[in-house]
Amino acid sequence: MAWQDRDYNREGGSTSFGSRLSGHSVVKWLLIINVVVFLLDAIFSGSQRASALSLSELGYFSVQKGIYDFQIWRWFTYQFLHAGIFHIFFNMLALYYFGPMIENYWGRRRFLAFYLLCGVGGALLVTILSFVPGLLNVNADTGLVGASGCIFGLLVGAAMIAPKQMVMLLIPPIPMQLRTLALVFLGIAVLSVLAGSHNAGGEAGHLGGAVIGFLLMKFPRTLGFADGVGKSMANWRVNRLRASAQREQQQASKLDTEVDRILAKVKEKGLHSLTEKEKKSLQSATDRERRSA
Repeated sequence: MAWQDRDYNREGGSTSFGSRLSGHSVVKWLLIINVVVFLLDAIFSGSQRASALSLSELGYFSVQKGIYDFQIWRWFTYQFLHAGIFHIFFNMLALYYFGPMIENYWGRRRFLAFYLLCGVGGALLVTILSFVPGLLNVNADTGLVGASGCIFGLLVGAAMIAPKQMVMLLIPPIPMQLRTLALVFLGIAVLSVLAGSHNAGGEAGHLGGAVIGFLLMKFPRTLGFADGVGKSMANWRVNRLRASAQREQQQASKLDTEVDRILAKVKEKGLHSLTEKEKKSLQSATDRERRSA
């Protein structure tokens, strides 16, 4: 089915993109992970014993940590950290509404790759623009947290899939086309960066996610690697199960051979001639037969 024929692109279609989150939905798991991480981070950060091991401290992104110290994981972990309750609330609200549309468009594996790469794009643009003197007012140690880069990637993707889809803003509560909504938020981000606002670094992260989202939507084959990774993992699981089954079959065959030898010994010399090891082998074979009965 072409995207033009999908429910979210029909005139008058529902605005509740996230009204149905299936049990295997990546959006659902992203929501859960973000909320759990936020709660754990709040607990650890408020503990005198564990404050040094807070998730924010271990996972935030900065140019110093992510580039100079080569702590690669921070390009991804910062996406699951948030600075406060309103920060995570609005990001998760946007993920809930726009995420299912993008996941339905890409499929689970490609959607997850899309989401994470948009987050990486946010950190990447902040890194690039931080070298422009006086633009972002950030330094190499300035920390970056939040899923906003991912969310702006989803917003741009949704606007490209269904530009005329109507949505209702939360504040103020007015209807707006997705295309218009995306342009408004992108315009605010651009102006904030150019004006050097106090959150210029965060807005640069938004723009970075939006740019990557746009490029991935324009060049969809770029996400083909996600299918390859999924197939490789599936093949690995199949091969692992197959190898395990073969080992069990070999062990069962070896035990059967041993039991035949022991029974022949019993017939020839009597039960009293068996060693403790042989008796255990007979018991194992008996237990196996009972389990399979």
